[in-house]
Amino acid sequence: MATDDLVKRVREREPNCAKVGLFDMDGIFRGKYMGADKLASALAGTFGFCDVVLGWDSSDQLYDNVRYTGWHTAYPDAEVRLLPETERAIPFEGDMPLILGEFAGAAEAICPRGILRRVLDKAAALGCKVKAAAEFEFFVFEESPQSVRDKGYRNLKPITPGHFGYSMLRSGVHADFYHELWSTCEKMRIELEGLHTETGPGVIEAALRVDDALEAADKAALFKTIVKILCQRRGWMATFMAKWSPDWPGQSGHLHMSLVDAESGRSRFHDEAEPLAMSQEMRWFVGGQQALMPELLAMFAPTVNAYTRLIPGFWAPTAALWGYENRTCALRVIGGSAKSQRVEYRIGAADINPYLALAAAIGSGLWGMEQRIEPDAPVEGNAYAVEPPSERRLPTTLWEAAQRFRASAPARALFGDDFVDHYAATREWEEREARKAITDWQLARYFEII
Repeated sequence: MATDDLVKRVREREPNCAKVGLFDMDGIFRGKYMGADKLASALAGTFGFCDVVLGWDSSDQLYDNVRYTGWHTAYPDAEVRLLPETERAIPFEGDMPLILGEFAGAAEAICPRGILRRVLDKAAALGCKVKAAAEFEFFVFEESPQSVRDKGYRNLKPITPGHFGYSMLRSGVHADFYHELWSTCEKMRIELEGLHTETGPGVIEAALRVDDALEAADKAALFKTIVKILCQRRGWMATFMAKWSPDWPGQSGHLHMSLVDAESGRSRFHDEAEPLAMSQEMRWFVGGQQALMPELLAMFAPTVNAYTRLIPGFWAPTAALWGYENRTCALRVIGGSAKSQRVEYRIGAADINPYLALAAAIGSGLWGMEQRIEPDAPVEGNAYAVEPPSERRLPTTLWEAAQRFRASAPARALFGDDFVDHYAATREWEEREARKAITDWQLARYFEII
């Protein structure tokens, strides 16, 4: 009945179509407008969507190193199922219905949303539900897609100058944008918990409201696209790349998560009788996250640019260490009441694919619970000053991270061989593409003097 009502509403609209879309390996929203008759057919089963979206990079360049799709398969259609429960209206398109989808059939093995869904099935088998929330930082510029290209991405003009974190002045001057973003997200079920300026020119931080983990991932993935659309509609541009300038800290994409009992709803992380009120299960969860972080880093730092952020002193972790209420650590345990007790996974930047990052963060924690992995002692004070043991050191390049991921037995157990092989190959491709670039640094370093 719900799908019948959806189709009926689309038939009665002008234009009589809806938007359908899904997220690729890089977390980029891909989709199209779909007419009412086609929508009815797709909701009744599946529909075909060219599988090239699983076989190209963020610049639509075709991978030459993956098995699933390519010239050797002639890029056929992949099956996609629509998810009517994800429907939301797009306010700036006359409340146009938007329905998310995910890959089915053979493509399901490498579908980012499907990967997270299967990890959450593992949590359900342990009697748990996972609550999660994302927070993103993003820079906003008085630029257009054309102007940034004309300028060669140099000398860009942020919407505000200088430092000014938590500025009531800046948010007041641009209140119309803050209000539009907040109300648009509210109408699209991407509810925000907080929105404020961060330290730096034109940088904003948004905290999304906690929800069940799969819904939280949908909201996080959609949020990035909605921000970009709203900015470009007013002649601005937003970037979520990990680090756009050597002069400013990178942009974080932190993830918060907790486990609750599926039947009672009580926290599985909180136990007043234990040190720091961390239950045994929470200790093991953090232990698993700490142990597997070096092997799964490619799922949290998926771009070459992400590794320019992971350096000491720039509010980004540099080793798989944890601490209690310690923002210098990769894993920050947040205490308080049973309702608020959670772990913040701080290694990711704003360039994460939320489905894959949450799958890795939750999956490694569940693995720790199953294996009863005890974490190291929590770091007190500055984690940047700690010399980590070799097993806690993180890969320093995307290529190294991809090799660690490809060789990880826990990753294969958690996500399946098809996904590990495909995703590792996509990250190797990304690194190979970067090696072709002649950077400004290389020209300044070598052009004259070498």
